[in-house]
Amino acid sequence: MKPKKPLDRFAAARAAAKRAALNAVKRTRRKADKAGVPLSEWEGEFLGSVEDRVKTFGRAFADPDKGAPGSVFSALQARKLKEIAAKAAGDTRKPWERKAEPKPREKPHKGFGRKPPP
Repeated sequence: MKPKKPLDRFAAARAAAKRAALNAVKRTRRKADKAGVPLSEWEGEFLGSVEDRVKTFGRAFADPDKGAPGSVFSALQARKLKEIAAKAAGDTRKPWERKAEPKPREKPHKGFGRKPPP
């Protein structure tokens, strides 16, 4: 058997991103099926078409202005995928309502380990 030719680092990164994207789509679909959450026709079609495009082309969008150069999903596709995953998890809030409450800040320590002057 002939040894495989090692991929250059960019091809390896593209292949890893492609696998991660396909796993994210599959995970979202499985999560929705397991939770028994019915996906709308549009959401099912969206997951299927994104999966097909990633398998065929290595990424799900054609316009480089719509996403980062090394990303597989455009910004809106990634957002929609997160919304479908949240719906499958049972979170019915809108994305702008999901922000966590800010933590109260503590006063900074002013001595840096030294005792205050008498």
